[in-house]
This record gives sequence, C-alpha cells and structure tokens, in this order.
Amino acid sequence: MREGVVTREMAPVCPVDASGRFTSEVSDFVGQYVKDADRNICQHLKHSGRLLQQSTIQHSYPFCWRSDTPLLYKAVPTWFIRVECLVERLLANNAKTSWVPDFIKEKRFANWLRDARDWAISRNRYWGTPIPLWVSDDMEEVVCVGSIDELERLSGVRVTDLHKEFVDPITIPSKMGKGDLKRVTEVFDCWFESGSMPYAQLHYPFENTERFSKSFPADFVAEGVDQTRGWFYTLLVLSTALFDKPPFKNLIVNGIVLASDGQKMSKRQKNYPDPRSVIDRYGADALRLYLVNSPVVKAQNLRFFESGVRDVLKDVFIPWYNAFRFLMKSGIEPWERAHEKSFIVPVEVWPKSRNLMDRWVLSFTLTLLRFVHSELRAYRLYTVVPRLLRFIEYLVNWYIRMNRRRLKGEVMEDEEDWFAALHTLVKVLTQLIFMMAPFAPFFTEFIFQRLKTKLDFSNFEIANIGEVSGAADEHGAPLSLHYLINMWYPTESEEDKAATAGVVDSALEARVAWMQAAVEAGRSIRTRLELPLKAPLRTAVLIHPPDSDVVNALGKDGSDGLAVYVREELNVRQLTVTSDKAAYGVRLRARLNPATAGPRLRAAFKPISNALSALPQSALEQYLVKGEMTLEDELLSGDDVTIDYVVGDAHDSNSSEGNPILKAAKGKLKKTGKLASAPLMEEKEKAADGPHWEAQAWDVADGLGRILVLLDVRPDAELEEERLAREIINRIQRARKKGNLLPEDTIQVVISTTSEPLRKVLSIHATLIDVTVKQPIACCVDANDGSGALTTAKSAVEARGEKLGDLVVSEATTSPASLKQVKVNSGPSAKSGSQGSAVKVRCLKTGESIDVHLADIHGKRLVSDVMELLNVVRGAFGWVKTAEMRLMHCGSEVKCNSTENLLRFSGLELSLE
Repeated sequence: MREGVVTREMAPVCPVDASGRFTSEVSDFVGQYVKDADRNICQHLKHSGRLLQQSTIQHSYPFCWRSDTPLLYKAVPTWFIRVECLVERLLANNAKTSWVPDFIKEKRFANWLRDARDWAISRNRYWGTPIPLWVSDDMEEVVCVGSIDELERLSGVRVTDLHKEFVDPITIPSKMGKGDLKRVTEVFDCWFESGSMPYAQLHYPFENTERFSKSFPADFVAEGVDQTRGWFYTLLVLSTALFDKPPFKNLIVNGIVLASDGQKMSKRQKNYPDPRSVIDRYGADALRLYLVNSPVVKAQNLRFFESGVRDVLKDVFIPWYNAFRFLMKSGIEPWERAHEKSFIVPVEVWPKSRNLMDRWVLSFTLTLLRFVHSELRAYRLYTVVPRLLRFIEYLVNWYIRMNRRRLKGEVMEDEEDWFAALHTLVKVLTQLIFMMAPFAPFFTEFIFQRLKTKLDFSNFEIANIGEVSGAADEHGAPLSLHYLINMWYPTESEEDKAATAGVVDSALEARVAWMQAAVEAGRSIRTRLELPLKAPLRTAVLIHPPDSDVVNALGKDGSDGLAVYVREELNVRQLTVTSDKAAYGVRLRARLNPATAGPRLRAAFKPISNALSALPQSALEQYLVKGEMTLEDELLSGDDVTIDYVVGDAHDSNSSEGNPILKAAKGKLKKTGKLASAPLMEEKEKAADGPHWEAQAWDVADGLGRILVLLDVRPDAELEEERLAREIINRIQRARKKGNLLPEDTIQVVISTTSEPLRKVLSIHATLIDVTVKQPIACCVDANDGSGALTTAKSAVEARGEKLGDLVVSEATTSPASLKQVKVNSGPSAKSGSQGSAVKVRCLKTGESIDVHLADIHGKRLVSDVMELLNVVRGAFGWVKTAEMRLMHCGSEVKCNSTENLLRFSGLELSLE
C-alpha cells in the first residue's frame, strides 16, 4: 500500500478458496492445501534462484480451539465502520475516564487508539445477529433498516423473531428499479453486540429513554486486560460514534488468572482445581480475598495456587475468628457473669479510654477507615486490601496480645478500665467487619449477626433502611450489615467531626511504631538464639540516634507507658533507652558480598575485602548515608557490601567470638533451647572485671533501620527459676484447655515431681502461679503418692463452699524433665450439668472421644458454630491445626462455613477425620 501496489479501494486479491486450497491464480500450486504447499514453494523459489534463505523459526500462531488445526488468513469481502476519522474524539473521551491501573489507559489503550483502523464488523457465519442491510445485486442500492416497524413499512412483512432464518427470506422493493433488495449474508461481529450492551440491555432508543440518560455513562466497569483491544475498545468506539461520550467513568483492569504451571486455564486440559471444591473446602471469602490481594487487581497475571487460598484461611480468617471468639468467650461473657447484666454499647460511639494501647488502636482504626474510604472512591483495591490484612495482624498480634489480661479482667486499673478495653475491641471489630464486608461478605455477616447482640442501635439513624422491607428488627438493628456499608465511612459533616474528635492521634501512632520496632528487633534476637519468650532476661537496651523521637515514645529511662509493653513482650526486667553505642561496644561490621561483588572484582576481591575490614567506624557510617564508597579504585554500592551491627572489639569478626560468655551461652542455647546454669554463672563471675560490654553477654538487632536493641542473654539462676514457674503455669493451662474448662471453673491442681529444686520453684513463685491460675495447687513426690497433697488441695476448695466432681485431666510433661505430671481435678461447671446439651465427637484415626457441651442447663449456648466446635476439639486432643480436620455426621461433612444449628446434634455422635 505504501508503494502504491494496492490501494484501499481495490478489491482484495485472495488466491485461496473456501477449503484453504490455492486457486488457478497460483497456477504452479493450484489445488494444493496452503500449509502442505510450503515445502513445494521453497523448492520452486530455490530452482528459480530467488531463495535468499531457508530456515525454521518458532512463533505463536492461532489454532482452532475445536480441532487444534492451524487457522488460515484469508481476504474476504467485509463491511467496515469508519474508525480512523474518530481517532481524535476517541482519545479525548478516553482522557475523561479513570482507569486502575492508570498506565493501561495512558499507554496500552491510548497507543491502540492512536493506531486505530477501520473496524471490520461482519462475519461469514450462520449463527449471529443479522446485519440489517438490504442491497441490490450490483451493490449500488443499500438500505439500512433501523427497527422492526421500519422493516414492516419497507417490506410489508411483520417479524417477531430477528434470527437469520426468519429475516433472510424478507425482501424490500427497490426504489431505483433494481428489483428486490435482499439482505446481505453476513452477521455482526460478536464484539459489535458486546459494545452495544449499554443500549441493547434497555432496548434503547425504543424504550427506557429517561432511564438510559440517567445510567449512561456507567459508573464502573471491571474486566480483564485482554479486553483492552476487545470490549473496552468497542464500547468506546460505539459510544463516541453515537453520543461523543465515554461509555464509563471508572474502570478496573484485571490481570489473567493462569494455572499453577503458568499456562492458560483449560477445561480440556483440566490444569486447574475445580472452583467449587476450592470454595467448599476453604470458603468463597478466602478465595475472593486471595484474588483481590494478588497481582490480578493491578492488571498483572497470577499463577493460581490452591495453597494460597489455604494460607488466607490460616493467616487471616482463623486469627480474625479467634480474636472475635476471645472477645466473646474470654472478655464479654466473664464481664457479664461478674456484673450480672448484659454488655451493651452504643454502636455509634467511639470509646474514651485512658489506656495508651486503646487510644492507639482506635486512632489506627479511624485512620484506616479514612484511608479505605478514600482509596475505594478511587477504585484502588490493590492499596486497600493489604492495609486491611495488616490491620488484622496488628489487631491480633499487637493489641489483643498485649491486652489479653485487661480484656479478661485480670489486670485493670478499675472497673471502668475493663469496660473500656472491651468497648474498644467491640468498636474496632465492628469497624473492621464493615471495612472488610465488600471483600469477605459471608464471614463479616457471620461476625455481625453475633456481635450486634452487644450493640445498641437505638440512637443510630439508619438512613433509607426503611425503604427496604424487613431490613431492621423490632429493636431497630439492621438484619444485615450489608444494608449499612456506605454509612460507616466518615464524612465532613459536623456530626461526624464531633463524634470522632480526638480519636486520631498521629503522634501516638508514631510512638507505637517505635515500640513495635523495638519489640520485633528483640524477638529476632530470641529467634536467632533459639531463646523462648518464656525465658526471662535481665536487661534490654534500646540505642537510638541522638536526633530521634524514641525518647518521646518510650521515655528517657524506659519508664513511659509504652515501655511497659516492651518489657512484657521481650520478657525483660529492665529497659534502658540511650543514644550511646560506645558504652555497650556496639560497632558496625562491613563484609564484601561474594555473590554480587565477586564476579565483578575477581582478583581484587580479597584485597578490597581486607581494606573494607580495616575501615574506621566513621567511614562505614558515611557509607550508610551515601550508599556508596570507593576502595582500591573500585566503586562499591548496593548489594556489594553487607553492613550490620555487632557487639565486640574491632578485631572480632563475630559478636560471640572474643566474648566467652555469649559464646558459651549461644552454644548452650542451641543444645537445650533454654537457659541452664551454674557453670555459666561461674564464667560470668570470672569475666565481671572486664569492660562493660564484654562483661555482659549482649546480642544486637536492628529495628526500623534506625534503632538498635541489645539483650543481655547471660544465664541467670533466678531468672531460670522464673522460667520454670511460667512453664508450670503453661502446663496447668494446657490441662485446663484439654478438659474444656472455663477460667472460673473450680479446680484443684496436683503437680507430681521428684525434683527438690522444682518444688523450691513452686514455693518461691507461688504468688505468680496463684495470680495466674487462681486455684489451689498441691505438690506431691510422684503420681502415685499424692494423697496428702490431694487432701490439702481439696480442703482448700471446700473451704470456699464448693465441691469437686470426678473429672480428672492428666497432662504428661516432657519439659522440664523433672516435672512428671500435672493433674487438674474439675468441680461442677456451668457447662457440665446433666441437663445441658452435649455432643460426642470421636476421632476415627485414634479412637479417642470427647463430650462437648453445646449449651448449659439454662439453655445458654456455649459453642455457637462449627468452627468453634473444631477449636474445642483441637484443644481437647492437643492438636495444633484445624485446617485439615473434617467433621462428619452420617457420612456427610458438616462444613466449617456452615450456619448449621449445632443443638440438633445434642445426644448424637459426630466423627472426626
């Protein structure tokens, strides 16, 4: 075309017939199938001296999806829509739309529009929408029919079915004396029909004119990135040609979900798991959240792994459910029993609390709420879901973890503090389910139906809910949270500003971030040294830059309210905050990375490595600021150099070498996993005269890249005794859980041991154990000789006017070895009455069985759903996970996401696979 050999107006040359064989126009190969003729054509060119090169290349080529045979490109007469004259208008209308991600609009789609060519809208098929063109035999007279009424007026025939077989027989008399006009044989390209969707669905312009004018352009469209040249394009072409408007306002472009091997999902190849089985196994919400939190929402492809859906269930929904269950079972129910009234809070009120962590989580929640509202208005799902999932992790692993005892009413400043803690968690969970509702509609509804019994809606105006029949119950509470989604985001109204005044505290959020960094750095030290959190340590030191605000976060002497959480989470007696690294022998250590720098430096690697080791601290600090340095005429940057902090003198290459105490402690920890101690205590005393940092077995970790945390990991006999006491408490609580007992159930604890030091620990730390267990404890020499201890413990229980039942839960122990057995004898429980509802659960693999009480003698539900029942069974059998557990009844599985009324199983037996 560029050279003028062919023009747009010329009839196309096509020497291939309908069977894919060459016609007489290619006389040398007439009748040959075009693919079979490839070899002959090459031979012909070679013999005629016109073959320059012959080779085979591998490339992508279209195949028929039915027969797996190659498709042929063949020129055929086609009807076109002139698009090239619309290019400028197409680009202008595209600019009026908002795409997520934006680069698809600005790059791929805009480039496609700039190079747009006239659109071939006809197809030579039988099935399809007939093109409404009636033409004369010489194609000089063309009539385009716009409606059934117009066709009847022109032809005199009324049709009610517009399929090809009913329309094709109809003819229209020619106005030019050319006989009868007949309909063209072609049908519409299916993309023409798809692009007509906004008008065809409303039968516009024949009906619904006003409705169409209100709904066009569409507010929102979502489709795959493969529609850039398909539906998105045809929508825009038709809307521009008809109305000079874009067809939509907002568009989310999804990537393509591929099979785990990176290939397209194929029904024929069956290279993907059945979606129904995935949903049945993990729930629709887990699958949805897996997809929304993937590269797919950023127009990138995703290789689908079923394990990813399972991880969402394990890492998101189970912790989230456990947080809710903890609130209801360990927080609200004990509060209601203690106060003999229902726990109810106004749904619209933000709690006022003096506690720093309460204020932080409320501020964090409202900040997130505003962020989610802003991002959802912009359709940026890829920024919202990761923040929501991180919020769940913060809620479970920070707020609830650090406030468990407050929420349970065990440690509180006063009665109001307990209520404030519970009110805070109720408010946060309420806001969370409304933020997560679009992404996990079933699970959030499940939580809402149970949480709303603790919410007072009497002063909450539910806008427009009255328009929905049966949307609210007799108390004014909505029957579903999905009626209220848009009402939970803050607005600029004076009412909303007053309700949330003082809730957001950015300074407090920054302080907590410093606290979290310190805790995570300390935990990394414990993980590296295989030192369990139950093992208390003497001191933690937090070293910060002189100009940082860590002092404001944790206090100059580590006495601020947040410092308490650092001490508790790291299990240290003392926390010191300082900016003096030298006082603790902390220095930078630089090492050349052989993987990245080795291939480039080659022979110079060793000299440069030696020179790097000899650099002063000031040079390394300067490298941290600049990110590059020059040694031996070689530029080092990025991953070439690894810099970390160590404790030790300048000649040490490792923080434990040169420090006999830390070296010995590490070796001992790796062998036993716990602090042991007299020999190491002697080594500590021998080294006590050395420098401050050398006399203590410090280990260091970096937090947030700006602060350092040091832990004193010296073995200590006193701290080891406390660790053993906490281990005993852990064994008692595990025995309680195994017996499916409530915290307030009357029990007596009998501990059998042959170790005199362990009995001494029980005596020294009796207060710590009593405060935690809150029940009488007796210690006997072994499991068979405990009559005196049992009598003493039983007397202590009966002195309170209570009696013991027959249930005995035995917890065999392996650590510490001297602790042989922990027995918990249970008294009458609210859930063990003879008139309560119970179900027997039997494990088919082990033959074990357990009776689980579903309701007490007053009919109060003790186990509300299948997931909670599985958690109870897991605790009773001492299992770690419930993800693979299946509860069966009469051969059918009772689904985890089922809304089954468990009370119907009372007196029956369920099996566990």
